[in-house]
Amino acid sequence: MFDPETQAEEASEPIHYAECVTQVGAALARDGALGVILIDGTPLERIERTYGVQAHRKATDMLRTLVREACRQDLSEQDLVVGGSASPDELAIFFQRPRSDDRFYRERLPELSERLLEHLAANGQKIVYPYDRDAPYLPIGHATVFHNPGLGAERQILEAFEQARRDAALNGAIARRERHKVFQDLVLAEDVAILYEPIVNITTREVLGHEALVRGPWKSELHAPNRLFQLAEETGLVFELDCLCRRTALRGARGLEAGRKLFLNCLPTAIHDPAFRGEVLQQTLQDLHLRPEDLVFEISERESIDNFSIFREARDYYKELGFQIALDDTGVAYGSLEAVMELSPDFIKVDLSLVRGIDTDPPRQELLRARHAVAGKLGGQIIAEGIETSEELETLQRLGIPYGQGYLFGRAAPLRRAQ
Repeated sequence: MFDPETQAEEASEPIHYAECVTQVGAALARDGALGVILIDGTPLERIERTYGVQAHRKATDMLRTLVREACRQDLSEQDLVVGGSASPDELAIFFQRPRSDDRFYRERLPELSERLLEHLAANGQKIVYPYDRDAPYLPIGHATVFHNPGLGAERQILEAFEQARRDAALNGAIARRERHKVFQDLVLAEDVAILYEPIVNITTREVLGHEALVRGPWKSELHAPNRLFQLAEETGLVFELDCLCRRTALRGARGLEAGRKLFLNCLPTAIHDPAFRGEVLQQTLQDLHLRPEDLVFEISERESIDNFSIFREARDYYKELGFQIALDDTGVAYGSLEAVMELSPDFIKVDLSLVRGIDTDPPRQELLRARHAVAGKLGGQIIAEGIETSEELETLQRLGIPYGQGYLFGRAAPLRRAQ
């Protein structure tokens, strides 16, 4: 039977299908049939192009480990986990069973394919960690090829690959259609919730305002905001989701305490939303008992850097109406500093990657000190995100950082409870 220790050793030295054509061809001739499950790892190509070949090897090693975990009970000593024929990101399993074992080919092979898909969906984040936060969707297909004595072994194996590849592509298209429908239904039903995280003066602990944070349906794959926006991008509904989040956040902020600000995440393209312009917007705020000066638009550094001109247009338009602007997710890269210099936001939100553990990291302390100095010269104020410990807080106070948010001050909650 399948030996997990042997397979674990093989994980660091993948076998390419070409290395076992003779062996698999002989099995096909002997058994009269061959089963194949193919995993399309194309999404892993981005890891190699972004982080290099070692990172990609780590990801593919973990993929092979998860594949073997899912199929452990059904793999025999003769079955092989190999690299595919189309790309370095393809993985395949050859199942060597007699053609007379029709139940395996008719029932077990499709079941194994489904089980593998579920296992990778549940554990896929391990494949891309620490390079990506979200598990990739890896299409999976299966095929059965019958022995044809008039064809060579390699041609028959390649045909098995092609059949499984077409099946994977079809399954992927069906899954994308289903995800699109699920997401479209979510948008139509406005099935999102907004939680509000306090932003406080880290010296006086006085609440400056609350950041509106979106959550998808509870206990679903779309509950996490990063997954929500990832699917919105895949389905081409980012603008719709952005509009929905803003509407829901404003409705939930009806009871915002006087003098406190609502930090509202939005895309620069919000300026093109008719419901978020001119008299319509002013009437909306009036109905909700909010003033323009109560709102701070948060736009992420990545989105602003992608198009400075659109950001400036949105910034200037909304500033004329009395709103303030925050640049979100600023980190340590040069692009972050460039965005701050180019856009002169009212608030500069420093990403938790710079804040986490800053009390024990003098170089990051100097980076944040410099950011604070630049912000002051541009008329902006720093908000440190993700503060979790009293040591981090004390360090930030010593550096003169005025505002912060994070679990140390309270978790995001419905606004009335947050107040």
